Amino acid sequence: MNLILPPQFSNQRSRIREDITQAVGDVPIVRLRRVASVCESRQCYLKLESCNPGGSIKEKNATVLVNQAEEAGLLRAGGTIIESSSGNFGVGLAIVGAARGYRVIIVVDAKTTQAFRRMLKAYGAELAEVSEVDASGSMQKARISLATRLAETIPGGWYPCQHYNPNNPDAHALFTAREVEDAFGSELDALVVGVSTGGQMSGLARYLKPRYPKLRLVGVDVQGSVIFDPAPAPYKMTGIGLSFRPPNLDYQAIDLAYVVPENLAYSMCHALAQREGLLLGSSTGAIVSAGLHLAQQLPPGSRIAMINPDRGDRYLETIYDLDWLQDNGFTLIPAEHMDVAIEQLCSCEAPR
Repeated sequence: MNLILPPQFSNQRSRIREDITQAVGDVPIVRLRRVASVCESRQCYLKLESCNPGGSIKEKNATVLVNQAEEAGLLRAGGTIIESSSGNFGVGLAIVGAARGYRVIIVVDAKTTQAFRRMLKAYGAELAEVSEVDASGSMQKARISLATRLAETIPGGWYPCQHYNPNNPDAHALFTAREVEDAFGSELDALVVGVSTGGQMSGLARYLKPRYPKLRLVGVDVQGSVIFDPAPAPYKMTGIGLSFRPPNLDYQAIDLAYVVPENLAYSMCHALAQREGLLLGSSTGAIVSAGLHLAQQLPPGSRIAMINPDRGDRYLETIYDLDWLQDNGFTLIPAEHMDVAIEQLCSCEAPR
């Protein structure tokens, strides 16, 4: 009997990788169909970066920045990688460090979930913790300060500094943008991206904007962050949001911006799980909420792609825990009411 194999298994030799870092970026794009009624008349796609080997898009940044540091002689055998991270970039560095034999120290804070802490330790990373809080309830500035001190005092230490490293967007100009181009070419009306360090948006813009000037690049932030809104406020979300404006973010490249309430973002995460079979991270709820609102404003037949940064399994003790949601004052919007909640969302112009 002759078997017809799916395309991804038709050439097993092409699937072989020399190490885990070479498997980064091989992720699917799926169409959303049931999470909101707008998906019936517009083509809404989600690029599942959650399918990277360690579960997040930040493995691309980690791999590219480590490769660059090795080539430049900044990171040598026996060296130590040091970074400030709320989770995903730290995990990415821990994965690359384990594969290449480096010591890894990740500076975390109270918002770093137990799931992320266990993941980091499982990959062999060491944790250093800070507790100083700024006006937005964030500890990012304290984390960066400690990571800087550790890099200056540990022999062979290298601090990639995702927030300020001008090479941070390279991974997305080299890989993510080309993956989007391969999938959609010029047949894409908008690309919706969560904004934090600025690496994703700036790298995508660098490659895609000159080639597809009509493509709308849409940035998404969480309410309480100051990336698009100058008024800081405490927020629980990790993955997107900052207490300062990221120097790596190319604000000029952003055609439209959204600041999404946490309650809507977390409700969307539950709706995606229950209606699409997609258990994804907290920032994905904000990104999809913004993308679906934009889809409502575009003509029928429009094609909108959204970037999903990470998996939902690392948030089972937070946004997927009903007790955690209640304790933190969040009430889920029922899936059948998501259309109305999406309609009430507002877009704005990104600051220049």
